[in-house]
Amino acid sequence: MSGEYDDLKRRMDGAIAAFKHDLASLRTGRASSNLLDAIQVQAYGTTMPINQVANVTVPEPRMISVSIWDKSMVGAVDRAIRESNLGFNPIVDGTNLRIPLPELNEQRRKELVKISHGYAENARVAARHVRRDGMDFLKKAEKDGVISEDDQRKRSDQVQKLTDETISTIDHLLSDKEAEIMQV
Repeated sequence: MSGEYDDLKRRMDGAIAAFKHDLASLRTGRASSNLLDAIQVQAYGTTMPINQVANVTVPEPRMISVSIWDKSMVGAVDRAIRESNLGFNPIVDGTNLRIPLPELNEQRRKELVKISHGYAENARVAARHVRRDGMDFLKKAEKDGVISEDDQRKRSDQVQKLTDETISTIDHLLSDKEAEIMQV
């Protein structure tokens, strides 16, 4: 039974990790190499993440630098960044792209907060799905006579507590990200 609890904990932690990854891709006032993680580049007849065709670095707080390994890929990477709906206009400099980050206006900040709320809700739903799976497992175990009703109730409380902790962590991460986005 403890193996099942460990599995639930691992899956809850996975929901938090996925949420953190989603938040990292949201643009705040500062440059981050994670901003370009979601960009896919048409390269060598297939679609690849940008970090598989170039190094992405942050030399300054408001600048992202992309060092492309293959000179023939410069146009494709430039096009992928421009078409990514992130609002970036790269400056081509040989095999390097410099991406200056403009200030976020109030409207864009509010949009980013809404997007972050959507990510948080997805993470909460994932945590609730894990909780449901755990509760179903416990009910089935009780029905099959593997555990007693008291054990089922006690373990259900543990699963609920784990879910509450996970959702609390998600809410805390969300409020931190909101503050970071709204900071001028």
